[in-house]
Amino acid sequence: MTDVVVVESPAKAKTINKYLGNGYTVLASFGHVRDLPPKDGSVRPDENFAMDWQTDERGAKQMATIAKALKGAKHLYLATDPDREGEAISWHVRAVLQDKNLLRGIEVQRVTFNEITKSAILAAMKKPRELDQPLIEAYLARRALDYLVGFTLSPVLWRKLPGSRSAGRVQSVALRLICEREAEIEVFKPREYWTVTGDFTTPGNSNFTARLTHFDGRKLDQFDLHDEAGAHAARDAVSRGQFTVRSVERRKVKRNPPPPFTTSTLQQEASRKLGMSAQTTMRAAQQLYEGVDIGGETVGLITYMRTDGVQMAGEAISGIRQHIGGSFGERYVPEKPRLYSTKAKNAQEAHEAVRPTDVGREPRDIARHLSSEQQRLYELIWKRSVASQMQSAELDQVIVELADDSGKLVLRATGSIISFDGFLKLYIEGRDDAKGEDDEGRVLPKMQEGDRLKNLGALAEQHFTQPPPRYSEASLVKRMEEIGIGRPSTYASILSVLRDRNYVRLESRRFMPEDRGRLVTAFLTSFFERYVDTDFTANLEEQLDDISGGRADWHDVMAAFWRDFSFAVSQTKDLKISDVIDALDKDLGDHFFPRPEDGSDPRQCTACGTGRLGLRLGKFGAFIGCSNYPTCQFTRRLVAEDEGGAETLKDGLKVLGQNPETGQDITVRRGPYGLYIQQGEADPENKKIKPKRTTIPKGIEGDKLTLDQARGLLSLPRLVGLHPETGEPIEAGLGRFGPYVKMGAIYGTLDADDDVLTVGLNRAVDSLAKKLASIRNLGPHPKDAEPVMVRKGRFGPYLQHGQVIANLPKGQDMNDVTLQEAVALLAEKGKALKPKGKTTRKAAPKSAKNAEGPAKAARAPKKTGAVAKTRTTTRKKASPESA
Repeated sequence: MTDVVVVESPAKAKTINKYLGNGYTVLASFGHVRDLPPKDGSVRPDENFAMDWQTDERGAKQMATIAKALKGAKHLYLATDPDREGEAISWHVRAVLQDKNLLRGIEVQRVTFNEITKSAILAAMKKPRELDQPLIEAYLARRALDYLVGFTLSPVLWRKLPGSRSAGRVQSVALRLICEREAEIEVFKPREYWTVTGDFTTPGNSNFTARLTHFDGRKLDQFDLHDEAGAHAARDAVSRGQFTVRSVERRKVKRNPPPPFTTSTLQQEASRKLGMSAQTTMRAAQQLYEGVDIGGETVGLITYMRTDGVQMAGEAISGIRQHIGGSFGERYVPEKPRLYSTKAKNAQEAHEAVRPTDVGREPRDIARHLSSEQQRLYELIWKRSVASQMQSAELDQVIVELADDSGKLVLRATGSIISFDGFLKLYIEGRDDAKGEDDEGRVLPKMQEGDRLKNLGALAEQHFTQPPPRYSEASLVKRMEEIGIGRPSTYASILSVLRDRNYVRLESRRFMPEDRGRLVTAFLTSFFERYVDTDFTANLEEQLDDISGGRADWHDVMAAFWRDFSFAVSQTKDLKISDVIDALDKDLGDHFFPRPEDGSDPRQCTACGTGRLGLRLGKFGAFIGCSNYPTCQFTRRLVAEDEGGAETLKDGLKVLGQNPETGQDITVRRGPYGLYIQQGEADPENKKIKPKRTTIPKGIEGDKLTLDQARGLLSLPRLVGLHPETGEPIEAGLGRFGPYVKMGAIYGTLDADDDVLTVGLNRAVDSLAKKLASIRNLGPHPKDAEPVMVRKGRFGPYLQHGQVIANLPKGQDMNDVTLQEAVALLAEKGKALKPKGKTTRKAAPKSAKNAEGPAKAARAPKKTGAVAKTRTTTRKKASPESA
């Protein structure tokens, strides 16, 4: 018998099985095999934070497959991803098997693969270890914290702030950062300032520009020239002056390359340079890590992408240095290898940096094997990794000062030239925001002290200070990392949740808080200020790191948190809606009622003229109403600015643009059931030819729909990819009840927040797996080659062939029925439904109520009951196995 290896994804399982050979069976867990039931009481603080775990239908199926493969095996290798979440998945797999008493005589060991290459996998299998208990306990603490905050704080939000969704522990802090930045922008008052520059010619007839730094013998600060009169006086003085070069300062400056990527720096740079969201970046990185087909072989192209480490393996550094010498010359190879150290406090989670598994696979050589996203991201990772081991760049920097004959006017010119490009030959790091004039690359003409210059005139320019920029994905991830909230594996999901709950939106790749998000933040800061405080959240993250490093007990950390948190929640029981309104009005009044330029009262009711407008809370959320209610029933939505797109749609039509392939207009229209997309117009002469139409899925606002989004929706269904096990094509589409994925006659439901235009293969396979667990394809019917399916129905298993449905005999398992038996049962059912002499409409039996077609399958998935439920109670200091 073979030993068993458990990984997370089926694609990885296939590749690793090929590398390990016939002595191993490699199976996928498809992520977590069990989780906390989504109901109150799954974590019990009064029982030392004991937890209930529930195995869903898909997890139970995977565990049954693993259990079957273990028969006769001597070893079980848990090879899930090398991070805290991967350690937890391995612990769950072992716990489920232990509960079923299936590990007798089987040695359970943990292995981790930092890269999916044959050499790395064979080396890892020679160095198995035990499960990392502190890392598991850190997972348990984090899971319990997030659960308790969600299930305790969210109901308070629902009761006291109708219309809000829910509150997450770290997401709420990230939302607060976005909202506070927006508040800074709203109250920002620009200040005027002026700059004066002069144009000059050197004795060698070369022109250059210098900036005024001293006027009337006094050094100028930013706001010293604060109006036009002062600026023009300074300009005129410079224009009249006779100037000489007072000093020329030259110095050499070295610039070192940045370290290779961690998870957060990869997300930041991919956002800045490639315009990729954190979620898109991590999805493409996962694909590169798990491997792509190159010449008939699946090859992992990068190391594991969830890491806070910047160090690289010695053999990787050696290979990169050799490549630099061969491709760029020995001059670009530093004398010694560059060694970078991580600032992460938790060494157990500080893996190797994100780097290519083989530097010899240059981006241009493998581009044809990759998708556009994969290719661009691989090139970014490859260049950053190689550049990190290259020689420093050298710049010659020049600072020239000019002075007039009186010495009271001084101007300065700066510039620099690259004398040796070093790593800049390959890679230049991106920046979030421009910070003033960049003189790099600006070359000044040759000058020396005492040179008399020809004055060509001066220019005064007006400027205004700018508010702090809104956060981009890159700058928000950077900020969260700086203050210590979240961890590498959580940044993408944090940003995704904020958008999915409609708390924020992205405009020009910058986060703008929605009014709903601002209300939630105002509520939490007013009544739960400590729990959305950045220092408190960062300190809690440090405590979780201490748990994973074995420096703290997770029960003690949880007990201290729960004591204070539950007390804070209990204080809101007597909170009145009027108290909430007053707090929100105080915090957000200026936002919702900006003062007009004419100085009129923004709070005066426009309907009755005497009432005062203010925030109100209703059944469906917050709105603005009049204080004279019910005499005055004026209300309006919480919208602080004009909704241009929504106003356009009042007349029922908005033209987005034209389809470049057909030349037809693509429009958003208002119908009796809401907004929809249409391409072209109906043919008045041939009413059978109808224009192509499609609905707008939830999560996309019709008034903000782009032409590209509309074209994508009109092109549905689209091919997602081929199923990794069956090879069958999987399509994604939009049905009557929402987005879905389809493989043959099998449909899987997507969540409302899944983007049908970008959903990937892993998510599609995961959705279909839930359906495949309750459906079997027995094969083609001998008469018409249409598939014969056996399905799990509400009242028992049943067969389906086309429109004919037949129940299985009572007690017969759906996994035991054969095609021959099924054909016989369906034939018998077909005869019963066709009496001689007349045609009848087939009436579906009760068991057919669960039969699903494309529209039915696209409905929100039915909640499945627990297949396996474990209730455990810990005492004093329980181990994670019992927790």
